[in-house]
Amino acid sequence: MKNNKKMRKFSIFLMICLFFAPNLMYSAQAADVKSGSVSIPITTGLTGSGNAAKTFYLDPPSGVNSAAIKAGTFKYSGNNSVIGAITVENGKIKVTLKGNEKVETFKVTGANGNNSTSVFRTTPGNSIWRYADGRRWQINDYNQDRGANTTKNVNATDYSTPSGAPPKTTVTTKSDPVSPSQATWFRDNVNTVPYSNIIQSSIKMIDMELEGDKGKVGQKDGKFIITYQVPSAQYLPENVSDAFDKGEWVTGRLYYITLPYYFTAEAKMTSYSYAGTINFDYALPDQVTLNASATLIQPNPNPTKMTGEKVAVKINVKGELLSYTDAQNISEWVFYAREKEKTDSSMKKEYSKVLTANKDFDFEIPATKLNGKNDYKQDYVLKVVVRFKNPVITKTGPISSLEVGLETSAGVYKKDPPNDLFPPPPNPPAKPEGKPPIARISAPKYIKAGDDMLVNGSGSSDPDGYITDYAWGTQGAQGGIGNTSRGYVWYTREDVGQTFPIALTVVDNDGQIGSTSTEVTVIEPIPSAIIDITGSLKQNRKTTLTNRSQSPTRFPLVPSKTQVTISAVSGGTNADIKYDGTLAELETKDVLFKSPGTYKATIYVENTIGYSARSEITFDIAPDEVPFAYFSVPGKVYRDPSNGNKAVISIDDMSFSSDKDLINRRIWEYRYDSNNNGIFTDESWVLINEENKTRLNLELYNVGKYEIRVTVIEEFGQPTIESFVVEEDRKRVNSGTTQNVIERIVDVDNRAPEVDWQ
Repeated sequence: MKNNKKMRKFSIFLMICLFFAPNLMYSAQAADVKSGSVSIPITTGLTGSGNAAKTFYLDPPSGVNSAAIKAGTFKYSGNNSVIGAITVENGKIKVTLKGNEKVETFKVTGANGNNSTSVFRTTPGNSIWRYADGRRWQINDYNQDRGANTTKNVNATDYSTPSGAPPKTTVTTKSDPVSPSQATWFRDNVNTVPYSNIIQSSIKMIDMELEGDKGKVGQKDGKFIITYQVPSAQYLPENVSDAFDKGEWVTGRLYYITLPYYFTAEAKMTSYSYAGTINFDYALPDQVTLNASATLIQPNPNPTKMTGEKVAVKINVKGELLSYTDAQNISEWVFYAREKEKTDSSMKKEYSKVLTANKDFDFEIPATKLNGKNDYKQDYVLKVVVRFKNPVITKTGPISSLEVGLETSAGVYKKDPPNDLFPPPPNPPAKPEGKPPIARISAPKYIKAGDDMLVNGSGSSDPDGYITDYAWGTQGAQGGIGNTSRGYVWYTREDVGQTFPIALTVVDNDGQIGSTSTEVTVIEPIPSAIIDITGSLKQNRKTTLTNRSQSPTRFPLVPSKTQVTISAVSGGTNADIKYDGTLAELETKDVLFKSPGTYKATIYVENTIGYSARSEITFDIAPDEVPFAYFSVPGKVYRDPSNGNKAVISIDDMSFSSDKDLINRRIWEYRYDSNNNGIFTDESWVLINEENKTRLNLELYNVGKYEIRVTVIEEFGQPTIESFVVEEDRKRVNSGTTQNVIERIVDVDNRAPEVDWQ
């Protein structure tokens, strides 16, 4: 003891200590992997070959760094097929899917313009010529039986010469419609259909009422045949044929009519739909750790000898992120430094996107503080802060910043310290040359009695060469380091409460030496009680409790003294906690929770010399979410005379699980509105299929409305403990609770007969 007090009297110690912030202490647990998922938006009704496959770029869930996603764990859940591999590209999850095909036949309208009500117009007519006598008219007509134009002469019935108009005569004309390929085909007022999807045999011309005139319209051989009366309301002057007699009163007129028309047809089109979920694993940073150090650059050596002048002090403060790689997510580094007795700190910032940053701080010990003293020590308080742009997701929760506090000291002595504080370097050179090296010690400020302590001097450096030798002074410690850069020492139980110096002298290749020192305080060998829970923290899934408690090496834990309890805090009850055996002498135990809620696990441990510790963790068990039942069917189908007068309904299932479970059973049913009153609740359900089909065809005979539903039943997507679960624990739902009723009803009808007005 006396020797230790004497040593403290003559020596100044450099204190370097790393204190981790509370959230950092939590994050310094073993590496863990979590599961994540992103949903592909439900997309239906996409048409055209360009939509047969679709590439999606999906943002990772909030807080998940794309660089942490384990590429080999991607798994698609859904009814589409994956083309190629699922990858991460430019920070997004890239997946290419083959669309689910659905072939539909439906009615379309061929119109003349950008909406379905724009019609075509044809203006056929007949030539009516007046002879030179001014009293006779030549009437041109069309004979539909012969398919040729004919001519006849009629006398004027008015009393003027020349006659003002031909006598009223019924005539026929023909007109060729435009090609249906020139029409714009509409499924409704908005959506158009390519002409290539039109069933040619189903194309029909639909004529409307004549505009401005009356008449009869028919169709023959793809032409309009129109019977009307001349003179009509519409006419144009017309040049008379050279073969016609010429004279003063000869004139020609084209009497025409205007017929609006459009087309109808059936189209056969393949549409594509997409849905599903991408599941993956991503690594939680196992030790999102901010490692910080403070290096006293000046004075060198430390402590330095008093000269009566002020002493310059330079401290390098360094921060380094361990087990983290996303430099682009770093918002800023902030460094603080101050003299311990003061409250105002100097601050410096670094905005570079780097994983390691450092800053120098300059201080001085004024000569006035050294007057009349044999030795003097100036303490400094330092801090390193790193802030993240987006929170880093860790096993215990999100971290937006990390902070480490440091202390160091600069010393000045008047009387020479004892020789054993700084042991003499081995083989000192006769004439040293060059710049002196800088000695650095990394060691904890506190160590539990009986525990091994790493003392590290490998951070020492030489500005103009390299370190060749190390000499350590480890007063009061058990064990030794020797002439190496690092080693382990420990302290006895009787050393509790005492502070011991650790000194280092280094020699460089030029023979120059550098020295520094620090100190360590021995504390009671109290064990650390640590209990951890891993696995799927979800209802009816297997979780694992692990005892990670520690005790100093020479005072190990007594297994029989370990006590562990698990209890419900809210949401569940103690009866919901299931495990086999007991929790006595726990090392690891699989546990299942029957109900979601908040639970607590406590642990008590004791070591061989009677020191004990207790701790607890509180955790949430998530509910097992009900799946989402959803499917697509056409709103209307027609009975097909060529298929036994049956209507075939194509059904595509798009059900999914929002929490990464598996749908392993689908039960399909329908019920028929037999009395056509629009009410289905008085009808019975009929089983269609229960083989977990995601696509099927339903054949129906009766005209009317049918309601379809699917019941989906999940299987656990994560490990469970089978002895504690029953069939009712598998979640199920039917589409009656998750899908609008209008989307579940199909109308079966007969096709309208085809009418030939001819």
